[in-house]
Amino acid sequence: MTEETVVLPTADGPALATLAEPDGPARGGVVVLHEAFGLTEHVRGLCDRFARAGWRAIAPDLFHRVGSPVFDYDDIASAVKVVEGLDGTDLLDDVDAALAVLAEEGTALDRCAVVGFCLGGSIAFQAAVARPFGAGVTFYGGGIRTRRFGEPSPLEIAGRLQAPWLGLYGDQDPSIPVEDVEALRAAAAEAPVPTEIIRYPEAGHGFHNDARPASHHPASARDAWSRTLTWFDSHLPG
Repeated sequence: MTEETVVLPTADGPALATLAEPDGPARGGVVVLHEAFGLTEHVRGLCDRFARAGWRAIAPDLFHRVGSPVFDYDDIASAVKVVEGLDGTDLLDDVDAALAVLAEEGTALDRCAVVGFCLGGSIAFQAAVARPFGAGVTFYGGGIRTRRFGEPSPLEIAGRLQAPWLGLYGDQDPSIPVEDVEALRAAAAEAPVPTEIIRYPEAGHGFHNDARPASHHPASARDAWSRTLTWFDSHLPG
């Protein structure tokens, strides 16, 4: 596995991204969308994990328009200020720029997945509506009933998902009520693609992030990672 920093051209100038390559032929591509804290070492490590599993993984810096900040996990207020200024059209441009890098190696869109965590989970859902990815996965993407980034809420557009979509949520997450998750499950079931939601009774927000011991729930994280890879195997052509 190798990792490098690449530069993505966007309408608003260059954006850095982390690109991880598997040792052998890639099974496909994965666009990894980061949390509200920016392109952290944890997110770079996720790209490495996908690469070790055989996927070519790229994580674009979604904060490049505001100086590419990376926030400490206890500086939620600063992260929220940046998130509140994001625009859905800009974010999709970043996703498309990352896809263009994967396409350079001949990876077609139906052999690419989009997966996001927290903020990135919400954006991954929007991207799975806007683009026919081979698969999409959302880890605890909030704002299920809320219009964010100038876009309709996930609940409003779930029936228009173009990519087979898996949602992973913790029941102990105070920012994402279980009632909202179940409403999204029902709405996503109307989409013309396979959808599934898994709830973890003992997990809260950020349960997959092992860099945040207070949030990390190892058993749920292991299961969610396994389900993510299985979702890719099930929906991305070999």
